[in-house]
Amino acid sequence: MTEAQLTATKIPVNDLLNMLAAIGNHDYSQFQELEQVFVAQHGEEVWQELFNFRVLPVLDKPANQWLLAQWMSHGINSIKKIA
Repeated sequence: MTEAQLTATKIPVNDLLNMLAAIGNHDYSQFQELEQVFVAQHGEEVWQELFNFRVLPVLDKPANQWLLAQWMSHGINSIKKIA
């Protein structure tokens, strides 16, 4: 198990619930804020692990489609800055 995987298993449930609530409420700006705070606290690798393997799998089809539509309309902004 990688360090990011191990750390992702220790994230408080409330952190996940707030992200899911933002998605469920169709509040993309709140989701982005939570994402930025999470990355600042835990790092990008942990965010990727948490999001890809713990958040995305629990989204229902309408929520998943809404989030994808937000990414497409706002542009997917990478947390990493490419030089």
